[in-house]
Amino acid sequence: MAKVHVMDHPLIQHKLSYIRDKNTGTKEFRELIDEVAMLMAYEITRELPLEEIEVETPVATCRTKVISGKKLGLIPILRAGLGMVDGMLKLIPTAKVGHIGLYRDPDTLQPVEYYVKLPTDIAERDLIVIDPMLATGGSASAAIKALKERGGKNIKLMCLIAAPEGIARLDKDHPDVDIYVAAVDEHLNDHGYIVPGLGDAGDRLFGTK
Repeated sequence: MAKVHVMDHPLIQHKLSYIRDKNTGTKEFRELIDEVAMLMAYEITRELPLEEIEVETPVATCRTKVISGKKLGLIPILRAGLGMVDGMLKLIPTAKVGHIGLYRDPDTLQPVEYYVKLPTDIAERDLIVIDPMLATGGSASAAIKALKERGGKNIKLMCLIAAPEGIARLDKDHPDVDIYVAAVDEHLNDHGYIVPGLGDAGDRLFGTK
């Protein structure tokens, strides 16, 4: 069963309040998303394994710890997921970035894959799929399926806001994938938007609303 990790750090919750506010403009919205993504990266990497090394300080030699050669891959779902990548790269600049593009078929309403570009060694990497909103869960499920079909094994999903319906879909389709969110909201409305949510993350990030 997928575990849901709600990141309730005060800084994340504070910034999320302004991200939700309809009066927050594109520039500020983008900056806040960047900041929250960096804070979430701090939390989602908490379990990375460490190894001990020896360094020489200006005073003495000491034993200290570094990340144990773990390779990370950041996989934003186009296009809204792009808004969270830079904030994460500020903390983990050696991570490789792949991209998955999906659109919703207007007749079937199912996600259709139109672009996939991934690091060649995804089987060896801890992969973090990034999308600000987990609404119906259709896009996230399809992106994770695309990764698994190409050899991805260790996968996490990181979102700002999730709806219970999306969490249930991920739990059904990919129970091995843990979900990291800043908030779990009430429900989806008739148009598939999360309530209360924050509107369309892509439109608000790129000024296309």
